[in-house]
Amino acid sequence: MSEIAVHGSVADGFEPVREEFRAIVTREGGDLCAQVAAYHRGQPVVDLWTGSETVADSLLGIYSASKGITHIVLALLVQQAVLDLDAPVSRYWPEFAVKDKQDISLRELVSHQAGLVGATNGFTMDDIADDQVVAERLAAQRPFWRPGTSSGYHALVIAALSGEVVRRATGTSVQTLFNEQLRDPLGLDLYLGLPADQEHRYLPAQPMIHTPERLAGLAATAAAPDSLSGVAFNRHAPGNREVWELPNLAAVRSKGTASFGGVGTARGLAKLYSALASPVDCHQPLLSADTASAFAQVQSNGFDLVLRSQKAWAVGFHTYSETYPSLAASSFGHSGAGGQQALVDPRNELSYAFLRRRFLYPAQADPDHNHLLRALRTAADKRA
Repeated sequence: MSEIAVHGSVADGFEPVREEFRAIVTREGGDLCAQVAAYHRGQPVVDLWTGSETVADSLLGIYSASKGITHIVLALLVQQAVLDLDAPVSRYWPEFAVKDKQDISLRELVSHQAGLVGATNGFTMDDIADDQVVAERLAAQRPFWRPGTSSGYHALVIAALSGEVVRRATGTSVQTLFNEQLRDPLGLDLYLGLPADQEHRYLPAQPMIHTPERLAGLAATAAAPDSLSGVAFNRHAPGNREVWELPNLAAVRSKGTASFGGVGTARGLAKLYSALASPVDCHQPLLSADTASAFAQVQSNGFDLVLRSQKAWAVGFHTYSETYPSLAASSFGHSGAGGQQALVDPRNELSYAFLRRRFLYPAQADPDHNHLLRALRTAADKRA
């Protein structure tokens, strides 16, 4: 097999990250379209991509990494004292205070403890692409469990709910605030709502490559459509689409559905997360150390009722040092379905983002990220 072409650049000393990236692409074989980017102390140190259809600024679906964007906006509003994490959601959204939801705090909501993982009767694809429709439906619904007693991944709806709190408190959508406060000032190649004139840059997501072993593994762990997991992923709804297809839906891309509709580049995500903890392009860090540590703090740690596995949730983000041991305990961010990842390690002023076009088999992503992050951390430590 000829050597896989890896394009882009790395800073001096970060060459091992490129070799780990090449090794990942080689192991997969075929024509993998993927991007990886990283910043250290506010400066780009890794910007790599591969794939015959990929160019430096190809746009890919970021799936649930979109939730991270929404919750960065929320973190800024908490820092500005516009929002209070310990206030009831109903302070900002009075209609929410029905059917045992009057005491749910914003903190509980964004840490996946509210029990509003999906609609009892499901959503159409047009409805689930529209954050306000999702928020209105769930505001009228009883939680699936007593809020605050358990956690379960609100996979397709969490940022519609937290985004509605933002809209009620500010009069402005998360998408608009992201554009005005983050994307435009920082020059991010990242979109919650892809403009029509940028559509030509989007590379449609591709399904997982199926093998008999993979199909058997998926079948063995499949949940019933009307189970809690099925409801959370809208599998009980007629006309539901597979998760890998979601960014390929025009309405999802154009509306910038806050839970899964973001589109962008790995370099855009890495720059955004770097800007949380480091000066970037003459901008001071977006988050104070206190705000960053508050949002990285674990809020629940136990059996996730939707994912059906052990899971720790921070305030709107994943925690990462237990998954990636090379990262500091204060690290946080948000992954995306199919292998996407975006995070920051504030202590070491490192940010990292990885995007891929073809959906990955579940549980394959973390080992790949571990290899890349270990190489990144080692290079950063040597640079220091």
